[in-house]
Amino acid sequence: MRSLITTGVAGLSLAACLAWSPTLLADENWQSDDWKYISAEDPWENWNRKVFRFNDTLDTYALKPVAKGYQKITPKPVRRSVRNFFGNLGEGKNLVNNLLQAKFHDAGVDTARFLFNTTFGVLGIFDVASKMGLQRNDEDFGQTLGKWGVGSGPYVMLPLLGPSTLRDAPALVPDAYSTVYPYIRQDRPRYGLAAADVVSKRESLLSAEELVSGDKYVFMRNAWLQNREFRVRDGNVVDDF
Repeated sequence: MRSLITTGVAGLSLAACLAWSPTLLADENWQSDDWKYISAEDPWENWNRKVFRFNDTLDTYALKPVAKGYQKITPKPVRRSVRNFFGNLGEGKNLVNNLLQAKFHDAGVDTARFLFNTTFGVLGIFDVASKMGLQRNDEDFGQTLGKWGVGSGPYVMLPLLGPSTLRDAPALVPDAYSTVYPYIRQDRPRYGLAAADVVSKRESLLSAEELVSGDKYVFMRNAWLQNREFRVRDGNVVDDF
């Protein structure tokens, strides 16, 4: 039960953060009207909008102000080191899912990254592995299911946990057990680490909010779905624009 609560706390970042597509961020000429060309399976939109408003309100009056305060008082190099540290803790999830997807080279990279960053990078505070040419992967169990042909199903907005699909929502449970949090026995360090991780993720995406325009729900839904397809297919998607 406690591990599930921890998963919910850590998942606050998903409710507040924007899962942007790399292709959109790279295109300075992109306009919000282009979203009309993306088909989003959203049969439960009425419910999803209500949950989105709840999550957005929680972010606006709780998480976002904390993230702004953290950004204001913490030097940029320190914030980068914090992100590196939590990224290093997430290598286990990448490793497990790369093995399940039979991406053995990427699994080797995950292992090497964790070993080098934990030792030479002082517990991951410094990302020495990237400087060695070992780039970080970003895998989860939802992507693993997609790799083996499981369809995404309808889009669904989860309270606190944010955007998901019928395929990806149950995948959050095994993902939770591939992180370090369920195995920390003491409550204070476990919840403290989870909260710090959430704030760090939220702070890193504050500047991305400038891209939002028009219907915020539609914008973020389609951004998340496009990014999700991009990740499941390892970037092998057709550009419809």
